[in-house]
Amino acid sequence: MSRGRPALKLALFLLLVLLLVGIGLPFLLKHMRLGLDLRGGVHVLLQAQSTPEHTVTPEDMAALERVMRQRVDQLGIAEPLIQREGSDRLIIELAGVSNPEEAISMIGKTALLEFKTADGQVVVTGRDLKDARAQINPQTQQPEIHLKFNPEGTKKFADITKKLSETYPMGSPQRHIGIYLDGQLLTNPHVNGPIPDGNAVITGFTDFKEASKIAALLRGGALPVPVQIAEQRVVGPTLGADSLAKSKQAAMVGLILVALFMLAMYRLPGVVAIFSLGVYALIVLSVLWALKATFTLPGIAGLLLSVGMAVDANILIYERLREELHWGKTLKAAIDSAFQHSIPIIFDCNSNSILAAMILYWLGSGAVRGFALNLGLGVATSFVTAISFTRFLLRLISDVPLFQDLRFYGVKLDPSLKPAKEGV
Repeated sequence: MSRGRPALKLALFLLLVLLLVGIGLPFLLKHMRLGLDLRGGVHVLLQAQSTPEHTVTPEDMAALERVMRQRVDQLGIAEPLIQREGSDRLIIELAGVSNPEEAISMIGKTALLEFKTADGQVVVTGRDLKDARAQINPQTQQPEIHLKFNPEGTKKFADITKKLSETYPMGSPQRHIGIYLDGQLLTNPHVNGPIPDGNAVITGFTDFKEASKIAALLRGGALPVPVQIAEQRVVGPTLGADSLAKSKQAAMVGLILVALFMLAMYRLPGVVAIFSLGVYALIVLSVLWALKATFTLPGIAGLLLSVGMAVDANILIYERLREELHWGKTLKAAIDSAFQHSIPIIFDCNSNSILAAMILYWLGSGAVRGFALNLGLGVATSFVTAISFTRFLLRLISDVPLFQDLRFYGVKLDPSLKPAKEGV
């Protein structure tokens, strides 16, 4: 019974790993966010414009990024990519948008809301808004936008409506407040009396979709500086699907070839390497999923490169293991010695790769950062997997009498060598 316990322990452990990897990997791959190059969508590059009166500042770009994020949120797009490029450019990538033209239109809109009296004086602007919602008037069945001002805007609106009500009689043209969006008059309502609660209604829309779009722009806020669309691209879903399919095929073929190579070269340790790669993939994808990272083609390239680093670590360990066994050490002693001598080398190699990935991430942007992040994370994970999981599994295997035959490790001892004692 005691001789069967190591084998049972090994079998249960491998079964647990297979279940985790077999269930976890498909789940993670299905729920990973796909980038623009894989899913299709819209890429827009915005150029902030300086004027003779004002030069674009970092504060302006931060405000522009914030407004654009609010606008994109109104489109219902989950977790878009919005990031600055240089000192006066903003990249916006919207993966999986159903209406690219509408998205581009909303991104480029100025959305300057102004309330003007008959004398042309601006009394309230979009900056004074707290909320804007489109709805259908139940009595007229016409679309309208209900506005709610913030405390400062509420006071301004209350003061002007009170002043107009007290100064001009009902029906006077002076009691009108024109509501303008981007300089165009939307409606010119008559002030029937003071409005102290900070609520207003805009009417005069052709349909609910138009009202809803304008309300979303108003909620997003006005742009802090003039902008120009310097570049825009629409990536079709066919291109994204084709790229994703080819990436999956390339990754699958590459992993199968690596697995066959490891099996042919290292026999039983090759099987351990395959299990280690499965655990490595599970950990990396779990971290990326937890970070809500986006899968892109450069990011996939970084992961595949880190798989090569993971295989290199296993090869270093197994070659040293063979040498230790050829020198006549027992299996367990050879395993411990192989890791002891290989870890410093693996650490040095992986440290250089992680350092390079950190520099790329720091200096790069967009796709370069995705490549660097996945490469650095993959290399770090492969190192941890090699020195912990691989070592644990090899020692677990060495406890099983059946697998203590050195032929499972591709080793044929020299008959002149005497068997070493355990621990030597």
